[in-house]
Amino acid sequence: MTNMNTAQMEAIAARHPELMQRSLWQRFRVPVLLAACILYFMFAWWYFAVAKVVGTANWGIAGNYLADWVSYEIRPDIEIQPDGAMKIVYPRFDPIGPNPNPEWLDAKRETVMRSVEVPSSVSGGSSTANTGFSFMAPAPGTQQPQAQVAQPPAQIQTRSEEIVTEAHIRMGSSREITVLPGRVEMTRETEKTTLILDRAAGTVKPQGQLPSWAEQRLDGGRVIAYFGVNGWVEIGAERVRIRKRFLGWANFVFDTNSAFFGRSPGEVIGLIYDGERLDPKQSNFSLAVNDILYNPSWQHLDVWTKLLQTVVMAFIGTLFAMFVAFPLSFFAARNIFRNRAANQVAKRLFDFLRSVDMLIWALFFTRAFGPGPLAGISAIFLTDTGTLGKLYSEALENIDEKQREGVRSVGAPPAVVQRYGVVPQVMPVFLSQALYFWESNTRSATIIGAVGAGGIGLKLWEAMRTNSDWENVAYMVLLILMVVFVFDGISNALRSRLIGGGR
Repeated sequence: MTNMNTAQMEAIAARHPELMQRSLWQRFRVPVLLAACILYFMFAWWYFAVAKVVGTANWGIAGNYLADWVSYEIRPDIEIQPDGAMKIVYPRFDPIGPNPNPEWLDAKRETVMRSVEVPSSVSGGSSTANTGFSFMAPAPGTQQPQAQVAQPPAQIQTRSEEIVTEAHIRMGSSREITVLPGRVEMTRETEKTTLILDRAAGTVKPQGQLPSWAEQRLDGGRVIAYFGVNGWVEIGAERVRIRKRFLGWANFVFDTNSAFFGRSPGEVIGLIYDGERLDPKQSNFSLAVNDILYNPSWQHLDVWTKLLQTVVMAFIGTLFAMFVAFPLSFFAARNIFRNRAANQVAKRLFDFLRSVDMLIWALFFTRAFGPGPLAGISAIFLTDTGTLGKLYSEALENIDEKQREGVRSVGAPPAVVQRYGVVPQVMPVFLSQALYFWESNTRSATIIGAVGAGGIGLKLWEAMRTNSDWENVAYMVLLILMVVFVFDGISNALRSRLIGGGR
């Protein structure tokens, strides 16, 4: 065919003008589609009140949560007694170990005489009167006699005690807190605020307006002040809670209870290879491994075990689903099993199994079998049986009939026809899809584990519910990501070999 010149094209356009005119839709479809998208996004912005949500969101709290993933907190509490004496208390399992004395907290202490209530001991008295108490049940129709000796009142003792009169906390550069018995002063950069503590009335009253980095939800209630990545503080009339944040994961290797706690890596290696035994019953190497695996703060062994449980749960559930979906898909394929009733029953079964979400199946089986991996395996098995069955049947309905006819033409029985005429065509696709679902179910098993179906999902949910162990949440999320990345690479490599014919 020769190319037409301009004159020939103009002649054709003159004879058939309708061919050269574009329809109204062809001329305006781009602006119409663009306007429709803009209108849809405007409607969604209004319907979901995005502007209000963004405007009222507390981004400071969101930033604190994110910071908690990659940091840990030292949490001293400053308790204020009725007589104005103060005491600094640390949690039992504080990250800095026993006898904490951080350099960022300065406390002025004094030794004073204080009157303290001491409960009296009944056993120390000289009274031998019957109290009427008996471990035997009273006889029917009788009443248990009342105690005849009342508990003596508490005694007041005056003794010498060391108290804290002032505490100064450095939360970072130009960010400080000073705690006095009846007053708290806070500074953040150039802003300063003072809070008056009335322990008798149980109120906290700010002097003036609170800055943007502090909030008080109820009049006279507690005040929470945020110091960015450095932490936050909660001020009440009887207690000041300090939350000082540090980058990193505290005690990730050795907990405060370990004999290796606080030692440098060189000291630990030296003790393991050539040091005197810290525990006469076992070697230092065995002690170090035991302390790492059974670290009470991080629970490494339990986390790794639950992660392996999640992987096995996803693998077994997918494997069973593949074995069941494979034969059922032949009944659902119209070109393989020419029985319309059987086709419809198989397809509706697949629709039912996959229409119920995996999470719903997990809730059902958790009630049936109790919490554990069996519920998770059953949920993955049923959901994937429906999805894989549908995909397999559609692959069977799109096979090349020539190969099957070739096998049938040599007089092969029906089973042999399917074995050599159908299975070789669809098996790479079947295996590729099963591998993809195994990779996907590794992630899904984490979600269903949160509702009690076993695996690391349940442990992840437990850490999130505490609302304070976000570094443990980050640790488990990273482990899950690593496993997903590894399985994704393995799955992609195997699928490439299957689809590429083994190359």
